[in-house]
Amino acid sequence: MFQHIHPYEPFLFEEATKLIVGTLPPPRFTTGDLRNGDVDFCYGSRDGQLWPILDRIFDLNLLFETTYEAVRQRKDFLRSRKIGICDIVDRAERSKVDASDLGMQQVRLRNLIGYLKQYPKIDTLLFTGGNSKNGPEYFFRKQLKESGLPLKVVSDVVPRIHEFELPYGTNADEITRTIKTVSLTAPSGAANRAVGSLSAYKKIKEQHPEFTTLDFRVLQYTPFF
Repeated sequence: MFQHIHPYEPFLFEEATKLIVGTLPPPRFTTGDLRNGDVDFCYGSRDGQLWPILDRIFDLNLLFETTYEAVRQRKDFLRSRKIGICDIVDRAERSKVDASDLGMQQVRLRNLIGYLKQYPKIDTLLFTGGNSKNGPEYFFRKQLKESGLPLKVVSDVVPRIHEFELPYGTNADEITRTIKTVSLTAPSGAANRAVGSLSAYKKIKEQHPEFTTLDFRVLQYTPFF
């Protein structure tokens, strides 16, 4: 069994107000066998689309290479926008060495609720995927259920939006804060088929044949970043 261990600690800081939440980077990031075009940081796979999406939204002129400068660019951007990253999976086992969420077994999760209590300015979770099995929202729902925290529907239209009340403070002086969750379409090539089946995508594609699944994600992600 391959031990798929997350190679990066959560990227968290006191000023963060939003948190990007995924599962695990591809196994080569665990073994250190990076490819040309990979960036040695969260969501750094050359096949992933999160950083190309953000590059388009904010006109960042990012480098897509395995260099210190490429990592620095991304960290500087995240700090400037008060965005943290805390993937919910710490490690998992795989019988087949690939990046599929469904292939994860014996999954060990990070205590995301604990991090939210530790960083009280965070008010939005941006899931890079929906509630399908072994996705980031799927695991977070399990953590909420175990903590007795209900998740309320705000919008059931993709990208689906929910919210919950998080208690914090001492038992004698406990207060709550509202945290919003947004389930974005996964920024991966594997999710392109799902994007192609969305009525919103089809409608734009009919009017603008040059419109791509990346263009669609840029439109979807922009209001939340």
